Amino acid sequence: MSQITTLTFYRYRSLWQKLWAFGMMQFGHAPMSKLSGQLFYKLMGSGKEGFDPFPDWSVYAVLQIWDNEVSANNFFSSSELIEKYKNNSEECWTLYMKNLVAKGEWSGKNPFEKSNNIDPDNPFIAVITRATIKKKLLYRFWKYVPTSQASLVGNKGLLFTKGIGEVPVTQMATFSVWKNKEALMEFAYGSKEHQSAIQQTRKLEWYKEELFSRFQPYRSMGTWNGKQQLPGLSQD
Repeated sequence: MSQITTLTFYRYRSLWQKLWAFGMMQFGHAPMSKLSGQLFYKLMGSGKEGFDPFPDWSVYAVLQIWDNEVSANNFFSSSELIEKYKNNSEECWTLYMKNLVAKGEWSGKNPFEKSNNIDPDNPFIAVITRATIKKKLLYRFWKYVPTSQASLVGNKGLLFTKGIGEVPVTQMATFSVWKNKEALMEFAYGSKEHQSAIQQTRKLEWYKEELFSRFQPYRSMGTWNGKQQLPGLSQD
């Protein structure tokens, strides 16, 4: 069995829940780092809608890379840690994903291993883009973000998107799920705004470190906004 990635979003509503979630950004590392079968993980907060650099205190995310699906299943079915996250959150949604391609580095390495078990009949595609922004370019970068993301508004091929990150403002990532590869390619290469953003990135060299990765999501657990986000996938 090959490596898989899981990404879980948690929603917190009450003040107590939000304080607990914020605290876990520090205190969650000790138990998270000891999980059996886990190769890499990141505890992340999120930004407000529209890729706003200011935090959304109601949503947090946990990215985990596992040596195989059995290790992931053991964690989500029987770990005391996942029970704490579920019990203290209002809602959670987990995607199981197989890596298609990954370029760049995250914390000094590329942690994603390309899967050799891709389902040709599964059209969904997920994308993580992650970067550490150079401090001297922070203002120019965030000023340009609304322009670069304009073509996402009302995009019928986009099923889900959220800005996430380890550190507000300086370390950011975007996660998106697309209806199929064609929809993603239309955004990536057909959007003038996105092409302009790529040119700006090359010209100004915004980033100290960056990584781009695509995945095939194949299993979905839980709900988001009270709904199954990818009803075509296996649900548990």
